Amino acid sequence: MTAIYNPRAAKKATNLSVNSDLLQQAKELKINLSQSLEEYLTQKIIEKKSQEWLLQNQDAINDYNERVSGRGVFSDGLRRF
Repeated sequence: MTAIYNPRAAKKATNLSVNSDLLQQAKELKINLSQSLEEYLTQKIIEKKSQEWLLQNQDAINDYNERVSGRGVFSDGLRRF
């Protein structure tokens, strides 16, 4: 699978506002906030890019589905199931 971002890119310090109770619990449980945020952001980026791809390609997907509904797929005569 292709990386969604460059894991070797330099780290950049940033300021965030986090619910104090969540922050305290995370510290008590020794949760790495930077790693957790990177994992979460990776998933959100994948979701957003997937949604954008679907929107950009919706017409082609609809056309393909109409064609398959009307004509079938190339292997219809070859399948035995």
